[in-house]
Amino acid sequence: MAIQRLNHAVLYVSDLTRSVAFYTDVLGFRVKTDLGRAAFLHAAGSTNDHDLGLFEVGAGAGPSQAGRTTVGLYHLAWEVDTLAELQRIGAALSTAGSLVGATDHTTTKALYGRDPDGIEFEVCWLLPADLLDTVDPDQAMALRPLDLDGEIGRYGPDTKGGVGISSPVPA
Repeated sequence: MAIQRLNHAVLYVSDLTRSVAFYTDVLGFRVKTDLGRAAFLHAAGSTNDHDLGLFEVGAGAGPSQAGRTTVGLYHLAWEVDTLAELQRIGAALSTAGSLVGATDHTTTKALYGRDPDGIEFEVCWLLPADLLDTVDPDQAMALRPLDLDGEIGRYGPDTKGGVGISSPVPA
């Protein structure tokens, strides 16, 4: 199976209106279709029919225990084109009280957030392919605190990231 990319994700949420507001207001998704108890959202710049499906299960649903007491998905990661966009999203997540982490994986600069139901996600910028040879392969997925201002100083705010490329290709 030669996977090229994630086409879309579907999440169960307790309150559809609240979740749609979060994903549109904070992350910039647009509502493509709202069916009342389900909505399909489209990310700006995406060529997918939809990128996120939200299905309401109601207020009685308990929070996900994935990774705490049950198996399940930890998070999805969405790529952005530039470090300036990553910085903008970081500010929006922070304002919403949803930013829960920021990590420098050397080749990937990542922010972590939680939606209103506590579902975690990642928003990341990937080092461009032409810069991968500057990375020590043993450090390609190292975990360090992210200094986003420092990374912007190093790579520039508008440098296009390496779409789908997050580690050096072995020689």
